[in-house]
Amino acid sequence: MPQIRPAACAGSFYPSDGRDLESAVDALTPEGHGDPLAMIVPHAGYIYSGAVAGAAYTKLRGRKFDKIVLLGPAHRLWFRGIALPCATHFETPLGCVPLDPVCNELARREGFIESVEAHRLEHALEVQLPFLQHVLGNFTLIPLLVGDADPAAVSEVIDMFLGEPGTLVLASSDLSHFHDYDKAVKIDRITADAIMALDPSIDHEQACGATPVNGLLISAKRRKLAPRLVDIKNSGDTAGDKRRVVGYASFTFGEAA
Repeated sequence: MPQIRPAACAGSFYPSDGRDLESAVDALTPEGHGDPLAMIVPHAGYIYSGAVAGAAYTKLRGRKFDKIVLLGPAHRLWFRGIALPCATHFETPLGCVPLDPVCNELARREGFIESVEAHRLEHALEVQLPFLQHVLGNFTLIPLLVGDADPAAVSEVIDMFLGEPGTLVLASSDLSHFHDYDKAVKIDRITADAIMALDPSIDHEQACGATPVNGLLISAKRRKLAPRLVDIKNSGDTAGDKRRVVGYASFTFGEAA
């Protein structure tokens, strides 16, 4: 019997009606192409960060990925290590995404836990799924919610999958939080420069998903991948007050030319 993790953010972070959601994601992912092995994408409500995320997801159009490794920070529950859900599927208004069978193997490894509560209301992973469903169609998911963990340990997990044929690695993170517009632009530019330099020293003031991002940067540097900045904005550019903004950026990582 399937164990479905129901959508928690539909109607708040993105539209709850399937047709409206399909239209919204389609508008945010115009025609484009690329060859990423990994990406960093933001995870706010679509009105705020959807265009920045969409600019990266459009690079997946025309590509075929059978497996998505999705890492993001835990916002609602503290725990050590990496949390897998006690589920067989993740649901969105666009349908259900099956978890990859390798999740059962990971759950038995040191450093992993299974937690209904960690995943139940978490948005960092869920908001990526409608984009993936729209541009890729069918795939299996490895949803890894990162708690108190060593980036080097996260990198070891990423190394299991990075470069595997038919597999895409995604790190979900926003950038700085709640500074005024000008200060946020400066902080986020420093963070973007560090990511472009594959420098895994980003802290949680710079990015809420610093741990999964740093883990990805360690792996990308080891594999000599080339980072590309796709887009960088903040909520003051999109739909928010410029007195107190949240930063967003998207990056792709591919083989060096």
